[in-house]
Amino acid sequence: MSDTPQQQALAEKDLGNTAYKQRKFEEALAHYSKAWELDNTNITFLTNKAAVLFEEEKYDECIQVCHEAVDHGRELRADYKLIARALQRIGNAYVKQALYVEAIQFYQKSLTEHRTPDTLQKLRDTEKLKKEAEKAAYYNPELADQARESGNALFKQSKWPEAIEQYTEAIKRNDKDVRPYSNRAACYLKLLAVYEAQKDAEACIALDPTFARGYLRKAAVEFAKKEYDSALKILDEAEVHDTDGKCAREIYQQRTKVQRAMIPEHTEGDSREDVLNRAAQDPEIQRIMSDPIMQQILKDMQQDPKAAQEHLKNPQVAANIRKLMAAGILRMG
Repeated sequence: MSDTPQQQALAEKDLGNTAYKQRKFEEALAHYSKAWELDNTNITFLTNKAAVLFEEEKYDECIQVCHEAVDHGRELRADYKLIARALQRIGNAYVKQALYVEAIQFYQKSLTEHRTPDTLQKLRDTEKLKKEAEKAAYYNPELADQARESGNALFKQSKWPEAIEQYTEAIKRNDKDVRPYSNRAACYLKLLAVYEAQKDAEACIALDPTFARGYLRKAAVEFAKKEYDSALKILDEAEVHDTDGKCAREIYQQRTKVQRAMIPEHTEGDSREDVLNRAAQDPEIQRIMSDPIMQQILKDMQQDPKAAQEHLKNPQVAANIRKLMAAGILRMG
């Protein structure tokens, strides 16, 4: 008894599978095409044919055959998993052509038919590729510099929101340049948008840990948050990285601003006698004041205000001075 067309088609499919595994693609195509001629109710023959075309990098033909499989599959009410497979393969072919929008569209259609971890991961990967491609296409350091300069001009006019727009454009055009992040942080601080300023300041430091102005911005953020000890420590870091001294004046001004803010309000109108009486009741203050080394340091600072900057580089000395300032005994600036 001779085989039915369906049985003959399956035999052709098996021959095609063997040829496919041996990477004999033309031979595999011939067998899958013959199988479809014998039995056009099994769309697996078409999806297998599309797989061969995909391996041959004939992506347009692969897509065409997959569409044929989907159309026939819907007419035949084929297993939704087979239709999903054909739709996913269309997405794969579009990815190979860097047509990410189309690929995403067909991965989403495939997931609608049958949700699998593999297709979901392909969708996520393609969305990432699309984003990277768009970013690369927009990259232009020259236009980034133009946007940054426009932002600088607007900043000088106190047009903070408009300046932010230009700095944001500069970052989109070149996200490896620390300057627009620093400048945008300054704008955010003017608008009291502390959280946004902090993100930009941290971005500066992450991109270039030697960029002194990034630390200045972060110190300003800490000042706005009234985290004065933290601000002073960050200013110390700014000073370390300010090797050419271009930020020296800003560092000094910011440090003075922080130190003044650390003076408790209740000491502003108090007499010197009141301040000393309170200090006499604080063992920690007495310990600092009786330390011969600290006595000499305080004397140096009275005779030469610039000496304070050198002494403050010592973490322990800086901590002691901050305690004296908090108690109202020492005022700077």
